[in-house]
Amino acid sequence: MAARSLEIGPAGIRTARTIEILRTERGLAQRELAARVTAIGRPMSDTMLSRIERAQRRCDIDDLVALAQALRVSPLVLLQGPSAM
Repeated sequence: MAARSLEIGPAGIRTARTIEILRTERGLAQRELAARVTAIGRPMSDTMLSRIERAQRRCDIDDLVALAQALRVSPLVLLQGPSAM
């Protein structure tokens, strides 16, 4: 069985950028957002969040939902970009 590509596509890159934009607009440090996500029940370190924002780590669906909840937006906003708000 062939190994799955780790390349992050356009939707993943847009999501990563949107997470960073919303986090900074809200005045949150990466460690603060990671702590919020962890408090929701999805353990996340600031390093994990940094890698997601830089599109060096895939944001799985559970991460996406928890990040959206922590940022107080719909997961759809993270997928479509800030203009979806």
